Amino acid sequence: MQFSCWKCGEVIQYPTGSRVGNRDACPKCDTDLHSCRNCQNYDPGKHNQCSEPQAEWVRDKEAGNYCDYFSPGAVLRASKRSSPATEAKKKFDSLFKT
Repeated sequence: MQFSCWKCGEVIQYPTGSRVGNRDACPKCDTDLHSCRNCQNYDPGKHNQCSEPQAEWVRDKEAGNYCDYFSPGAVLRASKRSSPATEAKKKFDSLFKT
């Protein structure tokens, strides 16, 4: 199984048949991997931001959780976008260029 970290875009490889643990973290940015933002069911436009109707509501979508419906999302494409923090820093730095 192969998927990408939602925060940094690092490609994560798990052996076939294994599961993402509740406390597993990205080796690059140390973000929780078993989180709503990494799940293929994550959909900000849906009720509870989840396309799985039986899933319980999770307050923090970026933190690790114990959802039984977790399924890793897809691998991000080569043209991965920057994180919101990186974009904000670029905009801030551009204000002070001379």
